[in-house]
Amino acid sequence: MHAQPTLQKNLHLQFLARNMMQGFPARYLSQDASQPWLLFWALQSFSALQVGLDPDNRQRSISKIMSWQHSNGGFAGGPGQSPHLLPTYAAVCALAIVGRPGPGGGWDEVDRQKLYDFFMSLKEPDGSFRVAEHMEVDVRGIYCLLVTASLLNIMTPELVEGTATFLASCQTYEGGFSSASHPFYSIETDRVLRSPRPNLGEAHGGYTFCALASWIILQNYLNLDPGTIHPSDSSSRKTPAEEQWSNELTTERPRIDIKRLTRWLVNMQGSEIELGGFRGRTNKLVDGCYSWWCGGSFALLESLGIGGLQNLTAKDVEIDEVVDADQPPDNSGREQHEGWDDIDESLFDRKALQEYILLAGQHPAGGLRDKPPKNADLYHTLYCLSGLSAAQHHIYSSHTRKAETLAEWKDEDSPNNALQKAVFADLVSWVEEEGTSRVIGPSNSNRLNATHPLTNLTITHTEAILKYFYGQDIPPRPFIKTGASKK
Repeated sequence: MHAQPTLQKNLHLQFLARNMMQGFPARYLSQDASQPWLLFWALQSFSALQVGLDPDNRQRSISKIMSWQHSNGGFAGGPGQSPHLLPTYAAVCALAIVGRPGPGGGWDEVDRQKLYDFFMSLKEPDGSFRVAEHMEVDVRGIYCLLVTASLLNIMTPELVEGTATFLASCQTYEGGFSSASHPFYSIETDRVLRSPRPNLGEAHGGYTFCALASWIILQNYLNLDPGTIHPSDSSSRKTPAEEQWSNELTTERPRIDIKRLTRWLVNMQGSEIELGGFRGRTNKLVDGCYSWWCGGSFALLESLGIGGLQNLTAKDVEIDEVVDADQPPDNSGREQHEGWDDIDESLFDRKALQEYILLAGQHPAGGLRDKPPKNADLYHTLYCLSGLSAAQHHIYSSHTRKAETLAEWKDEDSPNNALQKAVFADLVSWVEEEGTSRVIGPSNSNRLNATHPLTNLTITHTEAILKYFYGQDIPPRPFIKTGASKK
């Protein structure tokens, strides 16, 4: 008999502790502008492995994170550097793990007004965002901005107006998403032309996850009653080009092609000879990090009505239709199905993905990697673990839990109350269906904590920071057993 593949937790914990406590090897010098990412990758890896830091190291982490906050808003990649959307996400997510309310806890020290102003300073007339001042547009930056704004309760209609339309324009002819779209400009006018925007970019697993997660977050804005959206005070400052975009974006609803997206994601999983890992682009080699970027995207697809047992009793969703943002799939019956049975209805091979990570992704000296014979690093350690968690646990967006959250919402006197309410309820709605985990190998050593599909934090850490910044109560988490009716 072959030995069961085992997650070498102790080796991975030693790898993480060695890097955090003793310092990084010289080869990490090139990551000087990614310091928040290094800390986030380490902290979330600890969380996935069901380990927390002691109080002293938690406080050291908080102090380090706050040293990256820029005086003009946002977080930089290191002390004295310029603020950037990507390290801002990493810093805030790291604070969600180790931070707390009160003096020295980090949460109250985040300057949310300056952060919001920083976000708005990066917005382009077409709804996209530059990742930093004088830098490029990138859907990864949009994802980082939207998750950060959602966690810290600074989402407004003004902030996200037009962003969904831009995201839809980034979908490529293959079905996945590229880093950006490329508008045509006319020498006869100073405005950005709405079309054509040829979908000629290269679909990529990381961009696709970020675009899809952003698309789902933005449904909270797109599905609002227009009467609840208050005009922003800054509308008078809009340029003619911005006014043109604003008018067009409020009259046309963006769409993405779910058929192409689903087909592309499914085809990113490697064959048996590739051990079932995921690749990030067509005709490329499999890579452990895409276990999350691609493997983690299937829970997001399920929330749109594609795949998963949660959707078996819903009205049929035509897989080959283009889904309108204002016509979400009817999932009214999704929670009446009696749990998962012995047949795995996932759109990807969960068993094969776990085997790839356990058999090819683990480095003998600790940490996880792209593939043999590569070295382990913090980036691949986290995203391999996140992908392993996604393959083990069934996390879905519960309409029942969302309804309970909305019913218990304490109204606030805020012009953005409707959007705040929708964002909060959506993030809290994600729950694990207990009893349906499929852990390859010995469960006591291989099982990881469940990961929130939108934030890549544990559900516990996600809910804790949401509860504080929204000032709302969170309904008790349901315990749903296999075969039990979901109510």
